[in-house]
Amino acid sequence: MVITFNCARQLLPPDLFASRLSKGLPASQRPDVILLSLQEVAPIACSFLGGSYLSPYLRTFHHAIYLAGKALGGAEYVHIITRNIGMIACMVFVLEQHRENIRWTKTGGVGVGLQEMGNKGAVGLRLGYAVPDSDDTIELTFVAAHLAPMEEALQRRNDDWKNIVRRLVFAPVTTKDTSKTTESQAAREESEPLLCNGSASNDLSPHGLYTPTSHLIVAGDLNYRTSNTKPFLGADAFLFPKLNTGSQDNGNFYSLLHRDQLSRERKAGRTCHGLTESPIHFPPTYKWSKKAQIMAEKEDKMTTWDWAKHRWPSWCDRILYLELPGWMKVEMPQLAIEVDKYGALPLMPTSDHQPVLLTMKIPLKGIPAPEAVGGGDDVRVNPPFDIDPQWRERRQSARKKEIAVGILAYLVLTWEGRSIVLALIIGTLLGWSVVQGLLV
Repeated sequence: MVITFNCARQLLPPDLFASRLSKGLPASQRPDVILLSLQEVAPIACSFLGGSYLSPYLRTFHHAIYLAGKALGGAEYVHIITRNIGMIACMVFVLEQHRENIRWTKTGGVGVGLQEMGNKGAVGLRLGYAVPDSDDTIELTFVAAHLAPMEEALQRRNDDWKNIVRRLVFAPVTTKDTSKTTESQAAREESEPLLCNGSASNDLSPHGLYTPTSHLIVAGDLNYRTSNTKPFLGADAFLFPKLNTGSQDNGNFYSLLHRDQLSRERKAGRTCHGLTESPIHFPPTYKWSKKAQIMAEKEDKMTTWDWAKHRWPSWCDRILYLELPGWMKVEMPQLAIEVDKYGALPLMPTSDHQPVLLTMKIPLKGIPAPEAVGGGDDVRVNPPFDIDPQWRERRQSARKKEIAVGILAYLVLTWEGRSIVLALIIGTLLGWSVVQGLLV
């Protein structure tokens, strides 16, 4: 199961999220693996500083998954790994009985926001899942992404995707590496991978987003809109879809869906190259009004659709995946990826985005490497863009900027930071007065 959610920099109410998640899934279909893609997971100061500043926000999702598991027939989920790049995070949970099947992990991340910082960008996890009673290993690549906002920023979103493909490079994870990047035991527990049979694959070389033997799932606030311009001073609001419980068209949002930028750009080969999306049969997931958010705290099912008037309702929150490669279909035509459900969870009172969920079945068979000339035009073998040779240096440079911005934001935007600044000012003034008194 894959869930993407723009958290709007707010703490998640875990009880409510767990309740709505469990109601959307029958207990008989409890997923083996849960992948969470989170955008704007915390305020900029906490996100950029990371560690113990970010942990309280991530732990609400731990608690939510625990509660959802209890509601799904008492399923017990184990946290495997969490990674973030700035304000984007991804988390992996598996059923307790499958924890030993996770053999190795690789991670990668790239910022595509201001000065290549992680207010926008992508973070990825690549897992090695050992098939029970077999020597086979399934590679699963999961990418959480957040692209440029605003209706008119279509080309920026396409450029963001290009930069993600070029600079999201995966490297092996070890517990030693993880502990170096954290600030406390609590933070280490949050980010250390739970690996039962080794910490990394035998392949120590870095790989990009596309790789021949891995499944790929991309989930996030991709921010593609249904118009290239903003609504005209609210005057276009009469064109927004409306809930009509007495009609078969369910609000007639399909006419708006025909204008979806992502579908158009993907078909034209300008973004999300090679990826597939299941048909959309749910209303736009953004941008809900404050009134809608208030009502969401009281009821699961909407009785009216109340959109923010300054943004076109759009399917910003999406989940896409790669189908099985052609060479695998030729050798094993009976295998296929099966999508059970693609839809939106009820609106949460803390965000103007709805969470989006995808449940799917992936064959318990590793993707074999293609023969020397067997890859053809498959995007796994022939990615749309080459890896940037400076990817590591650019990420390191951006990380330094994130820390500086995080410290500044903490001092200016949080009560704790302002208290520190005030204490320093008072201390300086008192010290100056003492010095002046001694000099008299």
